[in-house]
Amino acid sequence: MTILKDFQELVVSPRPGQAATVHAMRVGTVQCLGAHGLHRMAYSEWGDPANPRVLICVHGLTRNGRDFDVLANALASDYRVVCPDVVGRGCSDRLPFPDDYALPTYANDVMTLIARLGVESVHWLGTSMGGLIGMFLASLPGSPISRLVLNDVGPTIAVDALQRIGEYLGKAPDFSDLAEAEAYVRVVCAPFGALTDAQWRYMTVVGTRAKPDGGYEMNYDRTIAQPYQKAYLDAKDINLWPLYDAIRCPTMVLRGAQSDVLAHETALEMSARGPGAKLVEVPGVGHAPMLLEESQVRIVQDFLLAG
Repeated sequence: MTILKDFQELVVSPRPGQAATVHAMRVGTVQCLGAHGLHRMAYSEWGDPANPRVLICVHGLTRNGRDFDVLANALASDYRVVCPDVVGRGCSDRLPFPDDYALPTYANDVMTLIARLGVESVHWLGTSMGGLIGMFLASLPGSPISRLVLNDVGPTIAVDALQRIGEYLGKAPDFSDLAEAEAYVRVVCAPFGALTDAQWRYMTVVGTRAKPDGGYEMNYDRTIAQPYQKAYLDAKDINLWPLYDAIRCPTMVLRGAQSDVLAHETALEMSARGPGAKLVEVPGVGHAPMLLEESQVRIVQDFLLAG
């Protein structure tokens, strides 16, 4: 379902001054092998399926690939845009063993997806967790990632931010209707910034799912909180500088100016070492810019199409 048809006011044109249109969206799944068996990862896809220029967009910890509908629709004339639901989120399978919700699983799944797409290289846009997956893959010799956008994430994450996320992760209540769900989303996602009513509604619609017995729930497996709590809540700050320093492809860092996940000092250091990332800060936003505004879409578009 192309949700944007119900949110015409959010549609961004492919170029400034051009008419905004809603492109057809396709959905698919790919079977992946994990530590305890097989599972399916779902994805949405925009643009010409024969286009060799592919953009992979990977979402944050509790979100899913539909977060990128606005961006993907705007870039569909330039790219084959593929937005996976990382396993445990969206339309992808839930895993029977919560400890399998970890970076190795996610990276293996996306590499399976890239193999399915039949291309040798991709551009990558990753928000938060999606950026960490991209950072890991881009650091490897022979990586398929040839251009990288890290959206509000870097090689250092403060423990205070990790603990803030852990306070709500896996604890979302059930909702009687979408209005109740939206009120919750507006609170836990307040760092997204001053979104419009339509944008908040959209983030709620794509971030929830109807329950079989009525009502709604957030569209992710609550048990993803278990490995997160084991790994991070009692840990020190995350330090992934060796991964970042190994990246060789052109890189841009997009930072919410009020972010507690990506500190300004860390972002500056990212522009001075490793791939020497281009740094763009978005005012009035914390963690993370959701790429729903035309100005944010243009920042990403201009960087990606420059290479």
